This record gives sequence, structure tokens and C-alpha cells, in this order.
Amino acid sequence: MIIAGTSFILVSCNKEIVGRTDNAPGLNPANVDIDAGAWKPVLLAAPTEFPVAQPSATNTPDYIAQVNEIKTWQAHASEDQKKSVKYWSAGAVLRWNEILRELVAKHNLPPYQNDDGTYPFPSANNPLAYPQFPFANPPYAARAYAYVAAAQYDALVAAWYYKKLYSRPAPYKVDSSVNVLIPRSDLPSYPSEDAVVEGASVEMMKLLFPGDQDFIQQKAEEHKEARIIAGANVRSDIDAGEALGKAVAQKFVTRARGDRAGAAVGNQTIWTQFETTAAAKGETPWISLETPHRPPMLPLFGKVKGFLIDSLGVIALRPGPPPTTTSDKLKKEADEVLQIIKDDTREHYRIVHFWADGVATYTPPGHWNAIAAEDFITQNFSEVRWARNMALLDMAMMDAAIVCWDIKYFYFNPRPTQMIPEVKTLTGVPNFPSYVSGHATFSGAAATILGHIIPGRAAAYEAMAKEASLSRFYAGIHYKVDSEVGLTVGNNVGNYAVQRAMADGAE
Repeated sequence: MIIAGTSFILVSCNKEIVGRTDNAPGLNPANVDIDAGAWKPVLLAAPTEFPVAQPSATNTPDYIAQVNEIKTWQAHASEDQKKSVKYWSAGAVLRWNEILRELVAKHNLPPYQNDDGTYPFPSANNPLAYPQFPFANPPYAARAYAYVAAAQYDALVAAWYYKKLYSRPAPYKVDSSVNVLIPRSDLPSYPSEDAVVEGASVEMMKLLFPGDQDFIQQKAEEHKEARIIAGANVRSDIDAGEALGKAVAQKFVTRARGDRAGAAVGNQTIWTQFETTAAAKGETPWISLETPHRPPMLPLFGKVKGFLIDSLGVIALRPGPPPTTTSDKLKKEADEVLQIIKDDTREHYRIVHFWADGVATYTPPGHWNAIAAEDFITQNFSEVRWARNMALLDMAMMDAAIVCWDIKYFYFNPRPTQMIPEVKTLTGVPNFPSYVSGHATFSGAAATILGHIIPGRAAAYEAMAKEASLSRFYAGIHYKVDSEVGLTVGNNVGNYAVQRAMADGAE
């Protein structure tokens, strides 16, 4: 039995539900990666693309006043503020990733149909109207995780360059009377790495979740306040870091506005074209099994601009076709699904529901983010290495979504429940074609890059990915071939992230 990360655990002594990382220790890296300013960024032309002004000296009246601000905050800090310090001390990348997962889960809700049987679509121009923008389905979520993580990483590469350049020590090293509420570090404090991550995260999340700006800004203010109270940063460290993070994020905002994701929903002409193309090949086209038929989910997501793989690469990764819908092989595959549903076991139920990641969850990419986060905590990575590793993971899964959705709509293959109505799934039936499995593709990509990042866990990640892929077969949602080929495709996508990792200067 494979045990992976879960979202919550029950603390029996007080009956509270506590997140597995809520009590994570303060970030205390084994190596501060002082030379990370030389690592290869994703979009930045160079770490100096956005200048950061030289800070004032630590013996100036201005700096001394900023240190005194810390002491004032500390003298009047409430218990809640001290808890906030502890919470944020676990790491900026970790905490903002958790916030992002929370937003994805909140918005992972498919719209209900209109009275006339049509379906409304969320609008970024009116995000609070029903249905609220976005519908954070798996491809949208994969893209969101990737943009936030990559922006954080680039911003931190730039921050590390300026940290080493200016080498301004942390306030508790300048004034020994400053209380230190976090693990001590030799890392220079200007610009603040936490504020860099906060600034980049806020700008990206405002784009991706425009109706949640008040919530996002509240988290940002809590984060900055916690760093002051902790004695980790003076105000100018925070201000410089936040400005740098926001500036870097704007490069990613510009890219996101032009990456073709906005057109991924398609229109009725395009939806019909997929059906007629499949029928012209003599195949049974996929159809929505909802009543009324729901438009297929993001049929043009395969055209979105990826981070690791270009459009020709997407086509090159497209596998051969599934068994034809009139073939004995597909009938055998469908019968196998029916048999596995009839003979389901408690272990199959466990696997299906552990990996379900359906409506109102943070989706399969978010599940792998949670698994990675728990493992990264044990590795004592620096903040910049956290960001680099999360960016590799999430760029791999965004590109996996692109490749997978290209395959799904290229073949437009029906699901087992369409071919054999007797198949009753153990979870809901996703509203898009069957071949290949999205869960399998996401999981193959994630396991491949995570196994490279933490080689000692590679076999465990591979086993998790295999279990995740089989979960969709056990649920009656996919033929086994969908899961097997999807896993291979995901592995191939993950290898692109491995190639980048080997060339980015961090190893």
C-alpha cells in the first residue's frame, strides 16, 4: 500500500482539524545558496533586469529608526501575532503555495446550467457574477500553480543577486538587543526574500483570482508584519523585496495574458468539429454524459503556450491512437473496466478516493504540490531552492496538462461509461474525452521531476504515480490503456523539467 501526503489530520486531544504543515518548523536551510543569483531564471533576461537600489548603511539614523520599529512591534505583539510569526517562519514559498491551493479548491466548481439548458461561462471581466471566475479545473489549476511558482523563483534569483551584492546583515546581527523569533541565518536581509515572494505571489494571484483580492492582500499584510515582528527584516528590506517581486511578476502577467489560455474554452463550432472529425474516421465520438450535455472542458488547452515544451514538442509527445471504438481490443478494455467495478475491493476504494481530487479540491496538480511540500520540509532547502523546485514541478505539470489535453481532443475517445452504460463509476465522470488519463499524465510528470530533486524518494514517487494512474481505472472512469499511456506521456514531459534542472546552475 502506497501512503502519500494528505491534506488534513485529526488531532484527537482537542478535536481540531490541523493541516499537516501548520506546525512546520521555521525554515533553517542547511545551505543558504548564496550564489543563487547566478542560477538560470525562467523569464528574466538577467537578475539585474529590475534594479534594486543600494540600501542605507546600518549605522545611519534611518536604519536605526527601522530597528527601533521592530522593537516597538515586539514590545506590543499579541499572541495571535506571535502565532503568525511562527506560521510564516516555515517559509514564504510553502505558505503562498498553500494559499494558492486554497483558492484553487474554492473555485474548482463547474457552473450549473441555465434555465434554457445552456451553460454559462465565468468571465474575468466580471469575476463576482455567477459563475464566479475562475472555474479552477485541473488545466487552469496547473497553469496557476506554474505561473505563481515560476514568478516566485525568478524574483528570488534576482533577490539573491542583490543580497550577495549588498550583503546587508539581518537586524538581529546589527543590534543584539533585537529579539529573534525565527531561526538565525547568515543570509543577507536586503532585499527581504519573504517580501519578494509575497510581492510576486500577490501580483500573480490578483490576475488568476481577481475576485479574491481582499483575501490575498490580507495575507500579504500579515506576512510582512510577521517578518518585522520576527526581527528578520527592517522596513526597507520589506519594501525593496516587495517592489522587486511585483516588478518581476509583471513579466509573467504579460506572458499569461498572451499564452492563449483565454481562448481554450472554444465555441460551438469547434466543439462540433471534434465530433464530426472523429465520426468521419469511423469512430464513436466522445459525448458529454451530463443532462443537458455540458460543453467539453477546455478543448483548446492543448494550444496554450507551455514553459518547457513548444508547440512542435507537444505534437511530438502525442502517442499513437487508442484502440478503435469498433475493435475487439476496445471491447476487451471496456469489459475489463466493467469487471473491475463489479469486483471492487476496499483497497480499490481507498485508492480511488485518495486520488480523486475532484470538485472543490485543489485538483491533481495541487495534490502533488502538497506531497512535494511535505517532503521539501524535511530537506531543509533554502527559500530560493524551494522556489526553484516548486517551479520545476509546476511547470512540468502545466506542460503535462497541455500535452494531455492535446491528446484528448486529437483522438476524442469516448469513456467506458459511454460505451458500456452498465459501468457505474466510483466517482463522477469528467466532462472531457478519455484517452489519455489526466491523472496519469500529471502524476508521471510530477514523479519524474520529484525523483530527480530527491533521488532517495524516486521509487516512492514512481509508486505513487502508478497508484494515481490506476485509481482512474479502478474508478471506472478510464480504460487501463488511458492510464498506462498517460503515465508514460507524463514521464516524458517530466524529463523536460529534469533537463532544465540539470542546466539551471543549481546542481
